[in-house]
Amino acid sequence: MGSKRTGEKLIYWIMRGITYLVVIFIAYILIDILLNGLPAISWEFLTGDPKKSGAEGGIFPAILGTLFLVIGTILVALPLGMFSAIYLTEYAKQSKFTQTIRMAIVTLAGVPSIVFGLFGLGLFVVALDFGSSMLAGSLTLACMILPTIIVASEEALKAVPKYMREGSLALGATKWETIYKNVLPYALPGMLTGAILGIGRAAGETAPILLTAAAFFLPELPSSVYDQVMALPYHLYILATQHPEAQKILPMQYGTALVLLFLVIGLNFVAIVLRIKVRKKYKW
Repeated sequence: MGSKRTGEKLIYWIMRGITYLVVIFIAYILIDILLNGLPAISWEFLTGDPKKSGAEGGIFPAILGTLFLVIGTILVALPLGMFSAIYLTEYAKQSKFTQTIRMAIVTLAGVPSIVFGLFGLGLFVVALDFGSSMLAGSLTLACMILPTIIVASEEALKAVPKYMREGSLALGATKWETIYKNVLPYALPGMLTGAILGIGRAAGETAPILLTAAAFFLPELPSSVYDQVMALPYHLYILATQHPEAQKILPMQYGTALVLLFLVIGLNFVAIVLRIKVRKKYKW
């Protein structure tokens, strides 16, 4: 008995130590970015255009381009992911075919982002002739986060008790009325969790937009979805790896990283607030 308790305590402290270690690493990264990035933040930096290959000026076009790409990704991926999850959970019969589809979705969730970038390059940029554009980049990012949204949405729908469906159907409601009025409101907070994870990933990815949408510098802001855009992840990648004076522009790198970090946190915060409001409104 004593050896079992000792083993249990040992496992507990190992898990606790690993958790603290992860927190320490994350805290170190965040503090490093904050301390080195804050001195670079200014009104000119946030609202100006890049100058001298990014060594001076601002990152406003990159901020705007990142927001455009994220909004386009959400508009495509969110409805597709949620409706796919509704079909697989509520309508599709449980068979080997649906099991294969689910396995494919889970597998796609773990595919490296560069593979999605090559897929987007081949399909959207070349085959569909969208060119390197905001549209091609948003569609590529949507394909990348779609599996995450579908899996999270499916789990949220399955968590809604069956009696809520059965009671609605017994009262004469149609299948869609039951889903729309009795299932979706209670599953929506969990479905938004998948959206939050997807948004964070889409905003910070470099490889997909590198091949489909991003440019390091553009003389003017995009005027249509068929134009290229500047984006914070790609801008940061070029500053850190391709600039001839990488050490000299280190403050610009940290400043860009800090803005990207706050942008991702801000997008996630908006989604989390929305999820909390929905959860408070619909409780079961």
